[in-house]
Amino acid sequence: MHQRTVVVGSRSGLHARPASLFVKAATQQPVKVTIGRDGQSAVDARSLLSVLALGAQHGDSVVLTAAGDGAEVAVEELAALLSRDLDATP
Repeated sequence: MHQRTVVVGSRSGLHARPASLFVKAATQQPVKVTIGRDGQSAVDARSLLSVLALGAQHGDSVVLTAAGDGAEVAVEELAALLSRDLDATP
């Protein structure tokens, strides 16, 4: 199992566009990844409603976890995505 704590970099937190981009990337991973906040149960990173329900704000720490072949790469890729400001124009 691979686990990593990452700080949400998007100015609006994990809402609308950033959450959608994160979920899309999680769906493309070869393993199931979960995301959670302190005091809350981890949820499937492939579920937009679950990710939105976390209510993660800019600067909040979240924990990504995955197990199996490709878990480390999946978690690191998603962590890099979350740490960026996904609301910024490309």
